[in-house]
Amino acid sequence: MENEAMTINEIQDEIIAEFSDYDDWMDKYQLLIDLGNEQEPLDEQYKNESNLIEGCQSRVWLQADLTDEGKIHFQAESDALIVKGIITLLIRVLDNQTPDDILNADLYFIEQIGLREHLSPTRSNGLLAMMKQMRMYALAFKAKQG
Repeated sequence: MENEAMTINEIQDEIIAEFSDYDDWMDKYQLLIDLGNEQEPLDEQYKNESNLIEGCQSRVWLQADLTDEGKIHFQAESDALIVKGIITLLIRVLDNQTPDDILNADLYFIEQIGLREHLSPTRSNGLLAMMKQMRMYALAFKAKQG
């Protein structure tokens, strides 16, 4: 059976369901850390200044490439476990989506799983910086497709 690409909202709903299995925030943090640990390490060539996200307390590298199908493929890595988990979730939601879909996405899962209220202010700023950077890539690729 061919795996139909899931929409951004379908993926968000899946994440919300996964997190709703846990009541305790320590368990949710552990889930985030586990997700981050499962992520493929980023190729060393992409760990450069231009891929570092401004506004993150920890170091986060984000690489984006436009596929031949006109979708954006994201890869990332962070030296902080929780942040790595957060960027892993963002990538899960936005990876292999079109620039338009990314730009129009309402990332409601962040509120729904309680992430925003449980992050420190610096991590919250980092989360916003990551989202903004992914949107910037989408804008740039959209302009290129023009």
